[in-house]
Amino acid sequence: MHEKLQPVRETVIARNPGEKEFIQAVDEVFESLGPVVARRPELLDAAILERICEPERQIIFRVPWVDDQGRTQINRGFRVEFNSALGPYKGGLRFHPSVYLGIVKFLGFEQIFKNSLTGMPIGGGKGGADFNPSGRSDGEVMRFCQSFMTELYRHIGEYTDVPAGDIGVGGREIGYLFGQYKRITNRYESGVLTGKGLSWGGSLVRTEATGYGTVEFARQMLKTKGDDFDGKTVSVSGSGNVAIYAIQLAQSLGAKVVTASDSSGFIHDPDGIDLDILREVKEVERGRINDYVQRRGGQARFTEVGKASLWEVPTQVALPCATQNELNGADARKLVENGVLAVAEGANMPTTTEGVRIFQEADVLFAPGKAANAGGVATSALEMQQNASRDSWTFDYTSTRLTEIMKGIHDTCAAHADEYGQPGNYVAGANIGGFIKVADAMLAQGVI
Repeated sequence: MHEKLQPVRETVIARNPGEKEFIQAVDEVFESLGPVVARRPELLDAAILERICEPERQIIFRVPWVDDQGRTQINRGFRVEFNSALGPYKGGLRFHPSVYLGIVKFLGFEQIFKNSLTGMPIGGGKGGADFNPSGRSDGEVMRFCQSFMTELYRHIGEYTDVPAGDIGVGGREIGYLFGQYKRITNRYESGVLTGKGLSWGGSLVRTEATGYGTVEFARQMLKTKGDDFDGKTVSVSGSGNVAIYAIQLAQSLGAKVVTASDSSGFIHDPDGIDLDILREVKEVERGRINDYVQRRGGQARFTEVGKASLWEVPTQVALPCATQNELNGADARKLVENGVLAVAEGANMPTTTEGVRIFQEADVLFAPGKAANAGGVATSALEMQQNASRDSWTFDYTSTRLTEIMKGIHDTCAAHADEYGQPGNYVAGANIGGFIKVADAMLAQGVI
């Protein structure tokens, strides 16, 4: 890390004690910015780095709700509105027991640069709650979402802050949240949430966008080596929207995807994942990943969490699509030993710092989440455009826009890596490209 960035980092650590995920995200960006601050000292003079690490607003609130047994439950809700230099705050809501302020801030900080890279006029934010929708009835989820929105509604709006879904927040949850927002405000403001149902303001391709975009970014990286997905064996972690649609597009490009996972463990199907069975188990029945093996038969195997790593399965392309820090240094070394060519992050920061270093030292094509998984928020921005114009677009048109955006993100990362003396380093390119656009906007708008 550049010596002039060290004092800023120390200040960030002192002001955010115990928030290890947030500090990890800050470090990952700062380690790329040495050449930028060396060339542009005015960014240090204007305290751009200190300001970009301090959220513009942090909102924490109580979420009381009543379960099916009539017991009152209490959760904690969060919304961190991190940076609005490029547009209204934009970022998902995560409902998961692990959610606390540090995770929300890490996600919001990443979102600043991810949104910048899309080229769309959106700032960075994130939110959520330590609520676990898994195993809850629809009525319990509805009552929680209504209570959550009863507080959140006063902080959001199509020109202010536009949440979307993340882990634990899918179409069901977005529907309940939007219904309560509409009820409280007495207006049909479609652009206040994205990820909506197609019949009430949603966008075609939004469901598929993050997974499709991750595969498209990996495809663009492989193209730089004269290669593609055809004939490749691919490992994917997760089994939610991102993983399922990454599997779908990779298969359509001629790849064989052999893994998927959830919090209970992972499956390895040497014959290739049967997507129909996986979707039935995870999307329709909301079951566990082991149910896939029971229906698939053949050589498919399930491994419980902790007994082995999904990343031990030999593949040429790896797409971590589950959660942060799921792929560690030992996993990275195993992938490299097994001949992995490219890794693209479908989740937010799923690879540890050590894992990233190992991939880079081995000259593995590596795409950080802020670049590779930006397709979801890019399509959310397209949904906002459609809502603003009271319009709807075809699947093909929206899909074409998504492909163009992902290619543009890839080219932006590659160009900035080249310009600052780190050719082929997509981590540096993403951090520098995303940062410079936001920094220039902050300079132009003064000290606010």
